Amino acid sequence: MHASDPHHRAEAHTLRRRIRILLWIFIIGLVLSGVTAFPIQTEITWLTRLLGAAPGDAPESHGLLLRWLLTVQEGVVQTNRAYPFLAYGTDWLAFAHLVIALLFIGPLRDPVRNEWVVAWGMMACVGVVPLALIAGSIREIPFWWRLVDCSFGVFGIIPLWIARRWIRRLALLDPRFLTSAG
Repeated sequence: MHASDPHHRAEAHTLRRRIRILLWIFIIGLVLSGVTAFPIQTEITWLTRLLGAAPGDAPESHGLLLRWLLTVQEGVVQTNRAYPFLAYGTDWLAFAHLVIALLFIGPLRDPVRNEWVVAWGMMACVGVVPLALIAGSIREIPFWWRLVDCSFGVFGIIPLWIARRWIRRLALLDPRFLTSAG
């Protein structure tokens, strides 16, 4: 295979475009997860109202999901009222999502040379599952909600796994890529 072959150039172009699409999907997911962590009290209030809860509703008067969200809302409101500095931890969580998203600019620009970032992202996605299951249990998060949290890792790894396969194909199209791909 040689890079000057028109077929290989076309395939490389297609692979680069597909890789970028998948990476943008992952980046956008990280940014949305980060940005939405900042106004958590406003969002939880909006969400509970959207789902039919009125201010002051008792959680027991609703179904499983809304009961959990109302419990979370009450915890956030009371914590923010008594200890607003604890929300600073959520701010740092949000910031970390944004910083991690920036890391993926490397593979957007040069996917072969920065394949390690995609591999690292896949490892982070795998790590979401035991974190959600173990820490969620310790923090008394309902099991079904821990599964929702696990889904971030499960769904996050899919575009990264496909992108990594395509990055490896891209590297094979030009022998010059092999040295930079490690």
